[in-house]
Amino acid sequence: MELAPALTSLARVSAEGRAASGAATPEAAMQTAREFESLFLTQFAQVMFSGVKSDGPFGGGPAEDIFKNLLAEEYGKTLARSGGIGIADSVYRQILSVQEVA
Repeated sequence: MELAPALTSLARVSAEGRAASGAATPEAAMQTAREFESLFLTQFAQVMFSGVKSDGPFGGGPAEDIFKNLLAEEYGKTLARSGGIGIADSVYRQILSVQEVA
């Protein structure tokens, strides 16, 4: 999946939703961009954790799978909050450009 169409779609949804509520501001666009980066980093962490196998008498099971997903989500949020990897800036610019066209 190419990232540019996904970003354009996300920006359009953000612009339409925020405009309908009267909150189409640069701050709202940046918040949406940070949420997108957080979700991307969460998915990235989940893929990383999928290859980690547990061993020992207390390893594995459904509870561990749930914990891994929750841990990946928190890693994604923390990474995005602490500056991320630059995705939010690109998404923010894309959102603003789509809002200018709309």
